[in-house]
Amino acid sequence: MEQVNFTTTVKEFLLVGLTQSSVMQCLLFAVCLVIYLMTWIGNLTIIITVITDHRLQTPMYFLLGNLAFIDLSESSVTVPKMLWDLLSKHKTITFGGCITQMFFFHFTGGAVVFFLMVLALDRYVAIHKPLHYLTIMKQSTCKGLVAGAWLGGFVHSIVQVVLTINLPFCGPNTLDNFYCDVPQVIKLACTDTYLVELLMVSNSGLLTIIIFIILIGSYTIILVKIRTHVMERKHKALSTCGAQIMVVSIHFVPCIFIYARPFQKFTMDKAISALYTVITPMLNPMIYTLRNTEMKNAIKRLFSKMISAGKIKL
Repeated sequence: MEQVNFTTTVKEFLLVGLTQSSVMQCLLFAVCLVIYLMTWIGNLTIIITVITDHRLQTPMYFLLGNLAFIDLSESSVTVPKMLWDLLSKHKTITFGGCITQMFFFHFTGGAVVFFLMVLALDRYVAIHKPLHYLTIMKQSTCKGLVAGAWLGGFVHSIVQVVLTINLPFCGPNTLDNFYCDVPQVIKLACTDTYLVELLMVSNSGLLTIIIFIILIGSYTIILVKIRTHVMERKHKALSTCGAQIMVVSIHFVPCIFIYARPFQKFTMDKAISALYTVITPMLNPMIYTLRNTEMKNAIKRLFSKMISAGKIKL
């Protein structure tokens, strides 16, 4: 049997991208650029509104502002490189750049997963302990929960990177994707990766399924509580929980499809990855602003102030 030369180390990876058609690449560049700009505008608007509007100085909006920041961070890990590659003939990324992208991708993605649990906890306390809500969800507690979500994402990402970087890469270097991710990179290793794949699926897929089930169960309990008890501002509570359930669903379903199975190639992988990395960070601010009257009114006040300030300068 021919032995593999492990002294040859891969220096860079070739990215296949979303399509090989030059026309489709230009079209996708325009569409993805618009989506990325909308992602920045939407999330940045939420962040600025939460910071500047004194009526939104509550735990829920503090957490929503942090979620918007995570969404911006997550989309900025993959989308700028993808936009650059859509206009480039040679789509390459260095080995170090690939590992770095993988680290920050799972760092921010893991932080989002844990942060959605924080949002569910916030709604649970607000509805089940309304009289003690502000005492329980005080500023120090919220900051600790945010830090915990980022720490959880960091630990998750470190596990992914350590398991990947220790593999030998000495042969094929073509990634059938538009960014570096574990399922594609691990298949290029010059060794049997069955055990590592099981560890990866356990770390990403199984964890994602468990958290998704916990979140859906939590929101089910919350909705039952809302519907079976006469509560003040019942419509607002239903709207807020409905928005969070939508965000949880559009985030977790693609994750489960990509990571909760052995690393085999499916025709829908790229489309699901694009939904997860490009579109979802844009949808989150739209869902929260369109379903939240208080947030919409605060954004209107922000733009009114900006228009008034512009008129005064003129």
